[in-house]
Amino acid sequence: MQLSPGSVMIVTAADQQGVLAFGDSITNGGGELQWGVALQSWVQWLSRGLGLPFTNYAVDGARAADVVERQIPLHQRVNAVEQPRYQLGCLYIGTNDLRSPEWDPTHFERDFTTALAYLQSLCERVLTVSLPLDLGRPHAGAPVTQANRVIQEQTAAGGALLLDLHDFRGREVMMFDRVHPTAMGQIAIAERALQVLEADGLPTRVAPRTLANPDDSPRARRGAWRTYIYRVIRREAWIWLSARRHRG
Repeated sequence: MQLSPGSVMIVTAADQQGVLAFGDSITNGGGELQWGVALQSWVQWLSRGLGLPFTNYAVDGARAADVVERQIPLHQRVNAVEQPRYQLGCLYIGTNDLRSPEWDPTHFERDFTTALAYLQSLCERVLTVSLPLDLGRPHAGAPVTQANRVIQEQTAAGGALLLDLHDFRGREVMMFDRVHPTAMGQIAIAERALQVLEADGLPTRVAPRTLANPDDSPRARRGAWRTYIYRVIRREAWIWLSARRHRG
């Protein structure tokens, strides 16, 4: 549609419906290619699979408090509709919280619950995500279980849907840091989420993997494997040298 100079476009709530997401770098997306596929947010792939528009406020490095104190206020301030409604709200947060020396499950529960309630006030459905148990190098440890307990309990209490990623692992879906999904990992998360939503009555229109068209030939797999091994060795060497300097 072409507007004449000085005219104003009237945006309705129906125009804004789609998928609304809050979170950290995992939901923000961005990174290197894998098998010729760009690393895009799992919620972006999810939205494409549902055939819905996508609004993303996730920020790299965010914690649950950042969702409450920055992302939600930004949505309230810049959103073009006075009372927007969305078919789906997505919340994937906690990775940066539990890997911090300041980890506090009580504070995390408070902020997670606030963010969840905000999405529920705007969305027909809300989907939260539990965290992989094999998280981080060095391993994040007990805080992963603590964070997942909060996510599971608050999701159930709020009547939201849960995407369970406790068993999400493997070099094809997780980077060498065991924190960030690969390009294909983002697609794998999206396809798991679509299964949860389809079971709740929201049908998938197209499988994200068919849209990505990855080159998973033996040559591409060997190249990805070499890159993965190189980065693991480099990271382990850095950890060893840092520990040695610390002892010295």
